Amino acid sequence: MTNGEEITLVVDGVEVRAQAGMMLVDAAKHGDVEIPVFCYEPKLGQPVGACRMCLVEIEGIPKLQTACSTPVRDGMVVYTQTDRVQEAQNAVVEFLLVNHPLDCPVCDKGGECPLQDISMGWGPGKSRVIDPKRHFQKPIPLSPLIKIDRERCILCYRCVRFSQEVAEDEQLQLLERGASTFVGTFDDRPYIAPFHGNIIELCPVGALTSDAYRFRARPWDIEDAGTVCTLCPSQCNIKLTVRDERIQRVLARDNFEVDDGWLCDKGRFGYQMIESPDRITEPMIRQGGTLVPVSWEQALEAAAAGLRDAGERTAAVVGGPSSNEEGYLTQRIVRGPLGSPHVVSTYDDAVDRELLLELSRPQLAASVADIDRAESVLVLGTDPMHSMPIIDLRIRKVVRRNGTRLAVATDRPTSIDGVAEETARYSPGAMSAFVEALAAETGAEVYDRAEGELGADAERIAGILRPGSTVIVWAGEPSLAVADLAAQLDAKLLEIPAGANGRGLREVGCTPVAGPGLSETSTGLSPTDLCEALTEGDVEVAFLVNADPVRDAPNGPGWNEALQKAKFVLAISMFEDGSTKHADVVFPAESYTEKEGTVTHPDGRLQRVRPGVPHPGNARPMWEVLAELAGLLGDETGIDSAGEALAAIAQDVPFYARITEGEIGGLGVRWQEREAARNFPLAPGARPERSSVVVPTSHVGTTGGVPGASPAPASDQLQIGTYRDLWAAEVTDRSPALRFLRPTQTLELSPADAERLGLNGTPEVDVRQNGTSLRARVAIRERIRPGTAFLVDGLGDGAGALARHAVEVSAAEGGE
Repeated sequence: MTNGEEITLVVDGVEVRAQAGMMLVDAAKHGDVEIPVFCYEPKLGQPVGACRMCLVEIEGIPKLQTACSTPVRDGMVVYTQTDRVQEAQNAVVEFLLVNHPLDCPVCDKGGECPLQDISMGWGPGKSRVIDPKRHFQKPIPLSPLIKIDRERCILCYRCVRFSQEVAEDEQLQLLERGASTFVGTFDDRPYIAPFHGNIIELCPVGALTSDAYRFRARPWDIEDAGTVCTLCPSQCNIKLTVRDERIQRVLARDNFEVDDGWLCDKGRFGYQMIESPDRITEPMIRQGGTLVPVSWEQALEAAAAGLRDAGERTAAVVGGPSSNEEGYLTQRIVRGPLGSPHVVSTYDDAVDRELLLELSRPQLAASVADIDRAESVLVLGTDPMHSMPIIDLRIRKVVRRNGTRLAVATDRPTSIDGVAEETARYSPGAMSAFVEALAAETGAEVYDRAEGELGADAERIAGILRPGSTVIVWAGEPSLAVADLAAQLDAKLLEIPAGANGRGLREVGCTPVAGPGLSETSTGLSPTDLCEALTEGDVEVAFLVNADPVRDAPNGPGWNEALQKAKFVLAISMFEDGSTKHADVVFPAESYTEKEGTVTHPDGRLQRVRPGVPHPGNARPMWEVLAELAGLLGDETGIDSAGEALAAIAQDVPFYARITEGEIGGLGVRWQEREAARNFPLAPGARPERSSVVVPTSHVGTTGGVPGASPAPASDQLQIGTYRDLWAAEVTDRSPALRFLRPTQTLELSPADAERLGLNGTPEVDVRQNGTSLRARVAIRERIRPGTAFLVDGLGDGAGALARHAVEVSAAEGGE
């Protein structure tokens, strides 16, 4: 009997059909039989049978067995309610309550506590203990976000297993022995890790509680509302806990195809941003140099007048958190009544439409679940921890459980290098050259095999990639070499966009090279050219939709100047940020907890974003505002609901055809798996010839001769790359619980370069290039390539402008 085959067993006299290999505790549910558990949680991996609560009697086995760790087999006969089983269950509950405080009325877990439920359903109902209970200091901060009450802990191992086997930060452990055992960290250090909030949900008692939620609400005071987090491309499914129309906490809403039931701490605690006192909650118009509140009628008339006057000299920048409906209506306004082709949703210069079509083909698209089935995974040009955190956990899981072979090729060291079988580093800006060398190693004849270290690295990486069973998780510089590499390996691609809904915005037409459905359209300006055009006056109006280019664009200072010189700026924003301060008209934006619409996951899964709380102040649904604005400009959309906005998208995007809110449902649907996927447009004509690229014999600290890269730095310089830290975001600044995680500007460099430039022991440095200068702390990293260094992007200090340039670095003047 092999795992997965259907078998029959008997549980408490009821015949149950289940799959061979399934754990008994899960199989019993098919017969509507509940077996109590504390330590068992399938998401954590193999069961450990620690709590002994799930003991059952199995015919043919003399001793009681743990149902959580016993695989079912055909013909098995199981009893869960015999005297032996009940006596064992009573004993376990009584043992757990020996030292557990009976403080349910003041415990945050009260009313939703498995220990309460199991004590009532499977416990003895009374206690024989008259001795004093064990005491600990309580509660104490396990981290700045979590309090631990060790008296309540039942040592189920869940939190420790998560730390060691899922997140693999290995910070939590069991300390001391016997009756003195407790959960803690080495030397009582704060448990700070990007996923550690998950242990709050995992805890089956009130031992681990959220500092932000403690004493805020009871289960009977709250309502749950499901939606999707749009703070990053992971698009995790979440459940909002709402009391009195205010969000009190955020929990995971299990969706195996998206997030495996986990959340990063940004998604778990970032909800505090939504109730920030700095939020814009009513429309405003600039009068006398100051933004003043006005009615929606006045704001819409002023916005329409400003856009109408500029006409085709209008450009729209649509930010990553925007929904498909917001993006679609924005590009419809700009391309329709205004007649402008300038619509962007990323700050990377746009690729041509043909390349976009090639990389977006449904045949190449990997689902998140495809990672679980792959024999090898290549992470290319990105650190999933920062760009799409939940993918980091998924990759760690398949390496640990399935033995999947992992290769990582990036310019900067990543968080998953430690679990990778092979790693390779290339210089900032040299990703295309590396991919071409890798494609050549896998047999793509249009590229020459590289020599030297680049060739050796490409050969090592290619050696572990399995044809027909590889997923390439990538981000960065798009090129046909990526598609060629996938074709040679018969691999699938999962592109991580820069914005949360980057893929969806691109597919509904928020790109200068394609319209809705990636259709042909007049080509607009790339983000770099658009910034210059605004500065020079060739483009007069900027329409910002949930976008802050001053902070998020690589050339933030350039965008600041461009918006300052623009004739008119219309901004849709939650806050008065570096870009909104230049606006002439401001519409209050919705947060993802108030919005109704859809987003498209990087793997093509359309998901519904649903409102859980009402709009603050005088804010309105943005699809409604944009439809009204379109009407004032002469485009009567006929859209009167979010569902009708989705229907309009489905009409204009052929591969979304006939999709509805009902079909998307609570878990989403991948458009590649629908019949309408056959409507995906084909690239026009033959693919262009690609000349062979001669790559340098060494790519350590140099990119000489590599297309798209900067010249090699001088001996006293460093070549700069940038990365977007997970916490370099507005949500970190606006959420009190997360502010301690906001990164400070840091220059990461190798020990060899620190020695060469005399920076050992230097706390701060000045980084300069062609008139641009910033100050940064120094961090020496062993795995940084000599000759290269990295700065944090997205802090609003213009670090992105230094990317791919050779810079001078010296000890900070006046520094310690």
